[in-house]
Amino acid sequence: MAQLVRQLRMAAAGSAHPFQLSARHMSVMAKVLRYGEFGEPAKVLQLQEESVPDPKQGEVLIKTLGAPINPADINTIQGKYPVKPTFPAVGGNECVGEVVAIGGDGSSNSLKVGDRVVPFATGLGTWRSHAIYAANQLMKVPASVGVPEAATITVNPCTGYRMLKDFVALKPGDTVIQNGANSACGQAIIQLCRAWNVECVGVVRDRPEFAQLKDHLKGLGAAEILTEEELRTTKLFKDGIFRRPRLALNCVGGKSALELARQLDQAGVMVTYGGMSREPVTVPTASLIFKDLRFVGFWMTRWTKEHAASPLRSEMFNELFGLIDRGALKAPAHEMIPFEEYSAAVTNALNIQGFVGKKYIFRF
Repeated sequence: MAQLVRQLRMAAAGSAHPFQLSARHMSVMAKVLRYGEFGEPAKVLQLQEESVPDPKQGEVLIKTLGAPINPADINTIQGKYPVKPTFPAVGGNECVGEVVAIGGDGSSNSLKVGDRVVPFATGLGTWRSHAIYAANQLMKVPASVGVPEAATITVNPCTGYRMLKDFVALKPGDTVIQNGANSACGQAIIQLCRAWNVECVGVVRDRPEFAQLKDHLKGLGAAEILTEEELRTTKLFKDGIFRRPRLALNCVGGKSALELARQLDQAGVMVTYGGMSREPVTVPTASLIFKDLRFVGFWMTRWTKEHAASPLRSEMFNELFGLIDRGALKAPAHEMIPFEEYSAAVTNALNIQGFVGKKYIFRF
């Protein structure tokens, strides 16, 4: 602790507000959302306090600024996700934090006190107010990137980016069709398509406020928004209003996925990255034989593990940060919610039909 205090005082000496900086970081008691069994999050999660040790050589202490609730986080706690944590476990897989102390002499990493960072490793458990991370598990975030954008950068924008880049060589004017268009990932996909001059047709479930939702998603850059019912009878592609989609992105499954497949062009590709309906993806034999359609899956966690040292990863983040910086990529519709109100947040984050229209982000 003495080492940490000395380091904080040194950092404060160069600050315009030395007293505020020192007072802010003297406490290293962390609040943590932990669970010791699978179950409904509101029942099994417990808010606990724990003492955080001094960071060692190659480590940094961060204060969490924002951490979102993703569908995979809920499914993991429920025991329905392929990755099973070791108990006791800490929830969450994304966050943005501020470096408040650096272990050792600081020579083993390029981070400094005050930097904003996001962890790009998976399974770290990010629903905590403070944490020790290995410096090589963190990526520095440009100061111009806001907390909501930074807190949600590593899952949904990256998922959308990779699906748009890795399966079909899209050209300006091509069409992409997706269901779950109002999800956080769907909103990122819409904005990425707009930035790359690709037409994005989105599909959502019908709802009383459909007109407002349609306006919102078209404001993000969607070429058109259809309900599931409208998709079954649409003539957008048959009449040549848009080119037939070369790529379909499916996070729902069931009948919704089947209707997406019906709209695909010859040799089109459907990428499945979620299953909100909990119904299987069924493929007509004729689609495989006569249309030569291809059906594949994508899991961002696997891509991250396989490309941890790849230049593709830094290239992706540089482009995403650039889009955020010029206002072309914004955080999904969201609500910042106090960490202490976790029970209501995790309860409301999912409903039986799938993810609700806004992202909950813990505020610390």
